[in-house]
Amino acid sequence: MANVRNLKKDINYVLGDIIEAVYVWEYANTDKDTKESEAVIDEAIATFDALIAKVNDKNVEDKKAHFKSINAELETKGRALIEKINKLG
Repeated sequence: MANVRNLKKDINYVLGDIIEAVYVWEYANTDKDTKESEAVIDEAIATFDALIAKVNDKNVEDKKAHFKSINAELETKGRALIEKINKLG
């Protein structure tokens, strides 16, 4: 079960770093509207909740494939959130 623990840590670290990057952007750009950056934070939190719920799902037949798909989803959604941070004006 160490794999599950590491996957949960990865989810936490990746999305936590994304949220931290948004806070750094907000701190560096105090003169700009934070509506878009707050939306990125909300999306990161929703993604975290959804991925953790999938990790904790016990009704899975092929656990290895299930966890691989969660890891791939984390990478995809993480990249999308980073792109949104890069586009903040």
